[in-house]
Amino acid sequence: MSTELEFSIAALNGPAKRHIRVFQIHQFLDRFAMGLTVAVVALALTDRGMDLFQISLLFGVYSLTTMAMELPFGGLADNIGRKPVFLAAVVASLISLALFLSTSNFYVLALSFAFIGFGRALRSGTLDAWFVETFKAAAPNVDVQPALAKAQWANAMGLAVGAVFGGLLPDLLGSVAERLGFSVYDVSYVASLAVMLGVFVYTMFVIVEEPRPLNRQALKQGFATVPLVIKDAGLLALRHPALSVLLAALAFFLMATNPVEVIWPTHAKPMLEDGYANSVIGVLTAAYFFSIAFGAWLSPRINRIFRRRHAVTLGAAFACLAGVQIALALQGGIVGFVTVFIVYSVVLGVSETPASSILHRSVEDRQRSTMLSLKSLIQQLGGALGLILAGAIAELYSTPTAWMVGAMFLVVAVILIGILAKRLGAENE
Repeated sequence: MSTELEFSIAALNGPAKRHIRVFQIHQFLDRFAMGLTVAVVALALTDRGMDLFQISLLFGVYSLTTMAMELPFGGLADNIGRKPVFLAAVVASLISLALFLSTSNFYVLALSFAFIGFGRALRSGTLDAWFVETFKAAAPNVDVQPALAKAQWANAMGLAVGAVFGGLLPDLLGSVAERLGFSVYDVSYVASLAVMLGVFVYTMFVIVEEPRPLNRQALKQGFATVPLVIKDAGLLALRHPALSVLLAALAFFLMATNPVEVIWPTHAKPMLEDGYANSVIGVLTAAYFFSIAFGAWLSPRINRIFRRRHAVTLGAAFACLAGVQIALALQGGIVGFVTVFIVYSVVLGVSETPASSILHRSVEDRQRSTMLSLKSLIQQLGGALGLILAGAIAELYSTPTAWMVGAMFLVVAVILIGILAKRLGAENE
């Protein structure tokens, strides 16, 4: 496979190679800006006086905003152009960062998180579609997969490097920020704001797209078709019981794992010495992204062990996650926590491919977008509910207790995937 990748890239003409470089730089900068805050967001909220329940509510606002806006804006980029919609997403991100830096008020912070969700809904599938379409025009006889792999690598590297710097900056410049009357974590947010401005300028002047006629009905049609899309997706799931079981399992999966992803820095930081705690959190966040990528790479190999039965592989991954999540909750020292957290992240990556394979194998091309929309809605809803519940439990009892309760949702997901495996096995007989 590596030979094919090198051959495909080497065979490209000049414009196609430049197109890949332009998009790689863009993806790196955009994700670098996000990575600067992702490592410290929970810590920054704690520093602003938010308790774990309030932090969970804020992330719930983000999830629910994304869920509400993703479907209406899904076709907007196709109608008015990918570049204008992405620029609007960057503006939403800038507003979110400015609001965050300006306040410690819960309700203003909630508005900031709503703008993050709004920006994500606008970003979804915009420049990715532009990249593929422009690449095919520049190199019509070349497989687009190696080019996408290059862009995805830049995406992951941007998040990982951003996370490292996002954790490092508060330790390096936090004392300066405090002398000026700001939070130590505001340094990472100011850096993210600066890089995001750079993304706006880069997109404005380097990303080239032919302007499209403005369709004033596009947004109205987007909102009008939401009930129809949800109805069609629901009916499709009901007609395919296997899909219904899979979607329910994925909802429970997000209810269990999303709280770990969001609030682990607040649990890990007290295990570290103050002088370098934020830097370690940043490095561990980067390791989290790399571990998920490694798990995704391992997934096909693990799937072969289970004779390519995707549901069995997924059930085994969920069962393993439940045990590892409980083990993670029981760690009281940083060495044990880091070790188990890396294993947890790898297993998360392993679980991604089997779930997608089952879904795509169960629907036809004409149904695919509808089902992916429903999957996104259900996962966002499951993640939001899990966060709110975990936040309440963590505030009343402790974070480890919340994670152990969440592991029970993974047990439910394992049971559902067991039912799914039997159903798919019967269908194949």
